[in-house]
Amino acid sequence: MGFFIMKKISFNNFFKFFLLIGFLFFSSFSFSETLIKSHGISSFGNLKYSKNFTHLDYVNPKAPKDGEISTWAFGTFDSLNRYIVKGNAAGSGNIFIETLMTETADEPDSMYGLLAESIEYPQDRSFVIFNLRPEAQFSDGSKVTASDVVFSHYILLEKGIPSLKQLFADIEKVEELSPTRVKFSFKQPSDNNELLMLAASSSVFSKKFFSSRDFAESSLEPMLGSGPYTLDEIEVGKRLVYKLNDNYWGKHLAINKGRNNFKKIRYEYYADTTAAFEGFKAGEYTFRSENSSQKWAQDYNFPAIEKNIIKKETLPDGNLGSAQAFFFNLRLDKFKDPKIREAIGLMFNFEWSNKTLFFGLYDRVTSFWENSEMQASGKISEKELAILSPIKNYLPKSVFDDTVFIPPISKPDKVDRKNRRKATKLLKEAGWDLVDGKLKNKNGDKFSLEILNYSPAFDRIINPFIENLKLLGIDAKHTRIDGTQYTERVRNFEWEIITSTYGNSLTPGLELIQQYSSKTADVPSRNLVGLKNEGIDKLIELAAKAKTRDDLNVIIRSLDRSLRSLHIWVPQWYKNVHTIAYRNQYAYPNNLPPFELGAFDFWWFDAKKAAILENK
Repeated sequence: MGFFIMKKISFNNFFKFFLLIGFLFFSSFSFSETLIKSHGISSFGNLKYSKNFTHLDYVNPKAPKDGEISTWAFGTFDSLNRYIVKGNAAGSGNIFIETLMTETADEPDSMYGLLAESIEYPQDRSFVIFNLRPEAQFSDGSKVTASDVVFSHYILLEKGIPSLKQLFADIEKVEELSPTRVKFSFKQPSDNNELLMLAASSSVFSKKFFSSRDFAESSLEPMLGSGPYTLDEIEVGKRLVYKLNDNYWGKHLAINKGRNNFKKIRYEYYADTTAAFEGFKAGEYTFRSENSSQKWAQDYNFPAIEKNIIKKETLPDGNLGSAQAFFFNLRLDKFKDPKIREAIGLMFNFEWSNKTLFFGLYDRVTSFWENSEMQASGKISEKELAILSPIKNYLPKSVFDDTVFIPPISKPDKVDRKNRRKATKLLKEAGWDLVDGKLKNKNGDKFSLEILNYSPAFDRIINPFIENLKLLGIDAKHTRIDGTQYTERVRNFEWEIITSTYGNSLTPGLELIQQYSSKTADVPSRNLVGLKNEGIDKLIELAAKAKTRDDLNVIIRSLDRSLRSLHIWVPQWYKNVHTIAYRNQYAYPNNLPPFELGAFDFWWFDAKKAAILENK
């Protein structure tokens, strides 16, 4: 975990930066004077694991520590610091860093002690104290102390991703009580534990390490961390290899039993998706999560598959359906009118794409919390109405009068005439008419747009969408650039429409600030589209104060209903399974958890399988 939320790699818990979630009850706790003390925290219920648990239910505690697992990454990198704006950081750059507490893959809203062995807080939740494990140490053997925790908080405020200032806004101060006790004080008492969870998610850096280095500068020098892996090999922009630290301080912890099983983890970088797939076929890396339906349906028939050297497998995915879509840059005047955004969305024909391009493998995304109890449906409920009525002036009338917005089902023809007529009507209402085959406003200005893309695999999806948009008279173009240029343009808001994914959580809380708040619209954050809406801001505040799971579900349904009415996206597709292929030398537990595939976390190297492959 860490503080800056980026698109996660589903098979690696190291890439989850936030699980900042609502009202928390404690199990197995005791009272010391006025403080509640516990080994973990859980939202809306009891912890699954008791204080004396021996290992997580879904791991193999006897898994060997052996072998290597490798995968691919897109583009390139010139930094290993993912906590700052500068540089193009490697996606795995936070692998060295640990947090005070950590989540599990079988509970959507619980955390257990990692660097901290316990947590203490008063009834009014005005502060929280973490008791660090005395054995916790960085990879150089130096102790992890409360001073490091204090330093980490303030260095992120001073030099980290700008949106963190908003995330940490309710933390008054962080102070060292003793070398193994650190206290987070909050600006106001609270009747829920959201801020406790925020503090528990704190990433911890070495104060001594950064005494001679500038945290704000991008660097290829690995951070000194306390995590189980250290850097083994680096080929700038092309390859990263991490090795298991045999002296890792936390390997005997119950939370870590049966985890971190590979001696080495390797990432190979490729300039495009086609080259990456060819690299997999050639044996350049060993694990691949496939997100191309075309490749999955047609291209996994090479000799290594036929010889069972590579295993192709489909495994259940109990997580949220990914909120993948074409997203609008709302910072641009051309996209200010939601009617224009809705009209553009009507010209993406998912049904035709699914049948013609995706082999019928996908379902359409309709909700930001797809496939969950937080997904809004039908007409507004009485409970939702009670929440949304006070912010009625900030939301479209359709929120209250119509069923929740769902993209209309198109005919399987490439162009759905009904949707085209509706789109033309919406554009006319927004002040744009078809004149001599071109969409123009009353001043004679032409309407143009650009879909920015870095993946050749998306050409076949974007190009038909572009052709449909041109039927409306829009001067639409598709621009494909390399990954480095793409990263810079997105970071600098120099784009109009892109494909991305909003990584929402199963128990949303303060991380919603990074994704949908006005406060983070104009700084690098997960608020990709630059959304600014006071009504949405109010709903985020309510979500952070939810006291029960039922309350949170209703609030997020209200948020989902509102976001969908604003047409900030053109939703794409999802599937509720993992489609993976890997060299047939790995094993995984029979009882995989619902919320994580865990290939790089709790899978392991099977030496017997590997020996069989050597003879093929």
